[in-house]
Amino acid sequence: MTSVPGTADAPTYRTLPELLLRNAREYPDRPALSWRAPGAADWTTLTWARVHDTVTALTEGYAALGVRPGDHALIMMGNRPEHWLSDLALVHTGAVPSTVYSTSAPEQVTHIARHSRARLAVVESAETAAHWETLLKDPDTPLEHLVVVEGADPDRGHTPYAALTATAPAGAADRWRDLTPDSLATVVYTSGTTGDPKGVAISHRSVLAQANALDRAIEVPENPAHVCYLPLAHIAERLLGLYMPLVRVSHVWMCADPTAVAGVLPHVRPPHFLGVPRVWEKFAGAVQAVLAGLPEEQRQAVDRARAVATAYVEHLERDGEVPADLEQRYRGARSAVLEPLLAKLGLDRVVLPSSASAPMPLDVVRFWASLGIVVMDAWGLTESVGVATMNVPGTGSFRLGSVGRPIEGVQMRLGEDGEVFLRGETLFDGYLQPDGSVRPETDEEGWFATGDVGRVDEDGFLWITDRKKELIVTSGGKNVSPALVENTLKEHPLVGQAFAHGDHRPYLVALLVLDPELTPLWAASQGIEVQGEELAEHPEVLAEVDRAVQTANARLSRAEQVKRYRVLTGEWGPDTGELTPSLKLRRRVVADRYADQLNALYQD
Repeated sequence: MTSVPGTADAPTYRTLPELLLRNAREYPDRPALSWRAPGAADWTTLTWARVHDTVTALTEGYAALGVRPGDHALIMMGNRPEHWLSDLALVHTGAVPSTVYSTSAPEQVTHIARHSRARLAVVESAETAAHWETLLKDPDTPLEHLVVVEGADPDRGHTPYAALTATAPAGAADRWRDLTPDSLATVVYTSGTTGDPKGVAISHRSVLAQANALDRAIEVPENPAHVCYLPLAHIAERLLGLYMPLVRVSHVWMCADPTAVAGVLPHVRPPHFLGVPRVWEKFAGAVQAVLAGLPEEQRQAVDRARAVATAYVEHLERDGEVPADLEQRYRGARSAVLEPLLAKLGLDRVVLPSSASAPMPLDVVRFWASLGIVVMDAWGLTESVGVATMNVPGTGSFRLGSVGRPIEGVQMRLGEDGEVFLRGETLFDGYLQPDGSVRPETDEEGWFATGDVGRVDEDGFLWITDRKKELIVTSGGKNVSPALVENTLKEHPLVGQAFAHGDHRPYLVALLVLDPELTPLWAASQGIEVQGEELAEHPEVLAEVDRAVQTANARLSRAEQVKRYRVLTGEWGPDTGELTPSLKLRRRVVADRYADQLNALYQD
């Protein structure tokens, strides 16, 4: 039984709650949200009608705690149903939710709590709550209520999440009717690669302009499935895992542990999968390991199929008409060889494999294309509410290595120094200020300076070369893109991660991290018996890395070439601090942490 109201009022679908109501009315029995509890074998699923009922009950619960329209509220937990449902419920109260990265340091949490002036925080567990408890007592932090999902302890100032839905209705569930398209839907705090996180204020108007533009750009099956595994603190997952499902009436599958996504994909087999470059690189490494272990005859069959797929994609990419015989050979190779392999990965039904957040090495893109997975690179920022430009499937509609063309509703131009400027209805409203106001960041003509540098080719495709603030300027006055150098180095399978350095220096140096999956396989093929950290010191491994650096240098200009480098042990990640939660390189952190090693590379 559902409590969805009648259909007398005419919907306009200009705010998120209106879309939830539409889905509950028109598609009440369609699956909306699935998750698997820790240790459980089966999935639990809520229909859109049940989602509406649960959100309504939670709305009353949060309102009973004193959440008022215009308040800011913080959520800090992984990808679990309580997170997804609470976000929608807080919007229904008229509040503005923000998700805090679960990996945020205490000082970052404190900054966001004070900056947002949030009176409510919702956290995952009693363990997570520890730092938040200190903020409840902090006179400089307005925090008043701390809702805890697991292990709530009232003696520590916790409000049990389970108690929220037991609150008697008081009419708060109708507050959403006062929302307008210009009301804020969320504030997304950037992950802080260069300083304190900034609060990017985003309205319902911008969210829905973005979601509708993407929905029109890509045709997907009805009630499509989506695996929600990236942090909901990131605009990409908020868009794809929370807002787009309201537009598309999607079925969201929550994956609480992002490292377990490889196990969820074969179960869901989604039509769209977004992986940041590091995810695609890791998947590619795993596939290459499987291919290396195949019997010779089977491996040759895969190689032949990959050659056909490569030729097919090259024709599609360059506007060329695919010859009939090549089309037929590709369909046969895909059906007989490639799809069974992709099915094991859960990627056989993908119509839009995509990547964003950072440049992806072209060799990785080409590898996936040879399997029939043409990874469509997209580009955007939190400030563009996700995608600003994208490649799309279809003849002549993509260029591998580029980030595509502007989506509907977005205008783009380049400054004199190559900086990309954006204008359009999908842009953010501005940055949230400590006093609660929102400061616009566009110029008098509506253009936003992205800080990214790029070029546009003759067909209108954008190629991002680097962040304006991250360009290396050598002591000789040469501008160098560190991302270009790093991706060229990473084209060798042994180099999993790279960091180029040389600002105001006479030449570039680099830190290299061995790929943890492919390096042991390469070593075994060479008869090298050592494992683990010892591989980074083995002379044959170092000799191969040196060949990789020399090969990269041969493709780079003199100013871009790496003169010296050091091989490190231990993969970089969010937990160790070198990467943001969205797996972008924290250049300042790496430079500070390895300052001694970098300086040593400049010693004679």
